Amino acid sequence: MVPVALVLTLALSGAALEMKQSADPDDLHVLIARYEADRNDLIQLYPIESSPARRTRLGELYRHWKAEFEKLPFEKLSPTAKADDVLVQNHLVRAMRQLDLDAAEDDKIRHFIPFAQTIIELEEARIKMVPVEPEKVAAELGALTKTMAATKAQLEKERNPDKHVADEAAQLAGRLRTTLERWFKFYDGYDPMFTWWVEAPFKEAAKSLDEFGAFLREKLVGVKPDDHNAIVGHPVGRESLMADLQNEMIPYTPEELIAEAQRQYSWCETEMKQASRMLGFGDDWKKALEHVKGLHVEPGKQPALIKQLATEAIDFVEGHDLVTVPAMAKETLRMEMMSPDRQLVNPFFLGGPLIIVSYPTSAMSQDAKLMSMRGNNVHFSRATVQHELIPGHHLQDYMESRYRPYRRPFGTPFWVEGWAVYWEMVLWDLGFPKSPEDRIGMLFWRMHRCARVEFSLKFHLGQMSAQQCIDMLVDKVGHERATAEGEVRRSFNGSYPPLYQAAYLVGALQFRALRHELVDSGKLSEKAFHDAILHENSVPVAMVRAVLTGDIPAPGSKPAWRFLDGLSGENVSRK
Repeated sequence: MVPVALVLTLALSGAALEMKQSADPDDLHVLIARYEADRNDLIQLYPIESSPARRTRLGELYRHWKAEFEKLPFEKLSPTAKADDVLVQNHLVRAMRQLDLDAAEDDKIRHFIPFAQTIIELEEARIKMVPVEPEKVAAELGALTKTMAATKAQLEKERNPDKHVADEAAQLAGRLRTTLERWFKFYDGYDPMFTWWVEAPFKEAAKSLDEFGAFLREKLVGVKPDDHNAIVGHPVGRESLMADLQNEMIPYTPEELIAEAQRQYSWCETEMKQASRMLGFGDDWKKALEHVKGLHVEPGKQPALIKQLATEAIDFVEGHDLVTVPAMAKETLRMEMMSPDRQLVNPFFLGGPLIIVSYPTSAMSQDAKLMSMRGNNVHFSRATVQHELIPGHHLQDYMESRYRPYRRPFGTPFWVEGWAVYWEMVLWDLGFPKSPEDRIGMLFWRMHRCARVEFSLKFHLGQMSAQQCIDMLVDKVGHERATAEGEVRRSFNGSYPPLYQAAYLVGALQFRALRHELVDSGKLSEKAFHDAILHENSVPVAMVRAVLTGDIPAPGSKPAWRFLDGLSGENVSRK
């Protein structure tokens, strides 16, 4: 057999040939690191996402590295290297597809901002150190201002413009305004002739950009320029969702996932009614939920509660020997408080390296204060602190930094968020909720995960509006209206990919099905199972399964793991 080190050396060309003999020849992380370094360098050279030159150059890079990884002798690689090969090739296919999607989207946006390329080329020339010609660029800025005026006049005549695309164009106008100012400041004052020629036309162009962005938001999108809380969003359509699911190695349609979420919700509602009866509210679980919302600590006491709840969760998982919790992971827990503005988008906790706590500040209105306390009450918090810290996101982040960190570019919310919600399920099964109020706190979040699947996928399928999503969270889950608005705003403001909100529940069900396959069958202990997941880093859960079962598919294979089939007819909790 030809040594793998020699095969790799012969197969890879250019910079990839330079792998040192001392590197592990059966581990692709060296090559993946070089690809990632190449990509990061190009992104810094072409920082404007809507730049055609950036897309062209990144496309060349992706195709080059895809061809290089395709040369590897897949069958001769170790299981770990096989997994890395599949992951990086899947990542590259996804990246190339995203470039095509971005190009198609920019074609639509160009109708609203036909002058974008002028600003993009000015900035890219500056980054590449092309000598600037002040008189020439002054004329270009003057023409830019005139083009904006002509475009605005043309758009005012149009009927029924696509408000979603217009909103994307308005956001791009804001980014271009920032880019233009950065470009101007690079030369201003350092080149006296530049300032003499360019200062006046720059100021006029910058002012016109501000006005143009406001025009798009107010006249075409229907949002006041100073309304930063409006929710517009951009439905991506079924075809795009299907492609994203393929990339996540999930062989289900959006409709199938919605149906499963509805089934899971029905189980939650049944459990909610049981807890409600225990509190004396009969089947009216919403009254019981209102009772629980009122059980919050007074202002200033939330940090102490969070610390107590974090310790309780750690003691529980360690006491049941469920997962390894390194002493350093416990020592490095940190906390910050969330600003009022940020709470408009994230009305609850955020977690990872530290927990960021939502709770009222003195600057908030009285209604906002009450909603924040009610939405972050003791029993809701008890169900989320472990989600954000240990055994959830903090433990994940700790392990990701120490086990296969080179896989982080392949990260997926189905692993990140799915893991945290999976633990909510495990803790429920093991009796973590001590009281009916605790049960309601945990069930509120389980209902929320179910609703996230339904409203986010239906929004992107064009079946629900943002307002209908808010109403669903209020009516079916029991959210405060302000927290429902924050959740929907966060879902569709462009900060998260289309499948992100569905990933919480769906990823948890993937881990649950895998646990049934490996732990309930006696193949692995619970602790060994959970530790093994954390040691694979953030990758599609189907790939975690492939590694743990030793059945790693070849690059380009279609998703085949029907994880929901194993849950058919079974409730989310195993009693």
